[in-house]
Amino acid sequence: MTSQLLALVMVAVSTGLLWKGSEWVVDAAVRIAHRLQISDLAIGLTVVAVGTSAPEFAVTINAAVRGLADISVSNVVGSNIFNLGLILGGCAAIRTIRTSPAIVWRDGLFLLIMSSVLVFFLRDLTLAPMEGLALFLALAIYIACLFWQKTPVADADCGQKATWKDIPILASGIAAVVGGGHLLVWSATSLARGLGLSEWVIGVTIVAAGTSAPEFATSLMAAIKRRYAMSIGNLIGSDLYNLLGVLGLAGMLGPLHIDAIGLQSIYLLVAMVALVVIFMRTGFQVSRAEGLILIIINLLRWVLDFSSQV
Repeated sequence: MTSQLLALVMVAVSTGLLWKGSEWVVDAAVRIAHRLQISDLAIGLTVVAVGTSAPEFAVTINAAVRGLADISVSNVVGSNIFNLGLILGGCAAIRTIRTSPAIVWRDGLFLLIMSSVLVFFLRDLTLAPMEGLALFLALAIYIACLFWQKTPVADADCGQKATWKDIPILASGIAAVVGGGHLLVWSATSLARGLGLSEWVIGVTIVAAGTSAPEFATSLMAAIKRRYAMSIGNLIGSDLYNLLGVLGLAGMLGPLHIDAIGLQSIYLLVAMVALVVIFMRTGFQVSRAEGLILIIINLLRWVLDFSSQV
């Protein structure tokens, strides 16, 4: 009973850290981006995405080193589905998210291709070191192309000038959302294990949701502040870093062997990415109705994952 009460207190503390930290991240990132003459989309796909992906990196690499391949792979797959389902869907349900041709044809399509490549790599239920290296190199090429093809800066806030203080504010904000996500993972995982759930289900649901909390807080705050490019760029960028950077590095430390049940979630990830790309292309926006559809799909996926344990 004492441990459960402590977990609930930690949930409250982590929520406060996530909310305030995300506000610092968005405000400081916007000012820095405009100071450097780069777009909200570019900084969302890079700096903000890397920062909010830190929990997935810590959990996945730690699990890979300890030989817990199911936790390692399921955390990345589950986080990516959660990002596109509940987070993007939730943000769109609250306020329609505008997209752009660059987000659809460059970033969204690339995520779809690489998600399909992951299915091909895991067809034998194993991610070999060379396959992990291939994923990591694909990320390096993507980042190089991203900076080579600069996205034009739009709607700059002339009234908000970046100062040296924005650098520690950005760092503090990222630290707050990462710390909040860590606390959320710890409390949720301890409760889930008490219910006797398997490692795969814990990884693809509870841990994935907890490690995605920074992306949720940051993208929601960006959407509230009408920074739509940063909001969706953070989610697409985080999914790419999770899939190529985090899982790629974990695979290089491998090989990673997963349970056959994991393929169902990986297939769902590809389908979810394809659906999101379609939604982003229709009118170059993700509407509230489309957001609700994404939420429903994610909730149904959770029901199926949990019901498989009954």
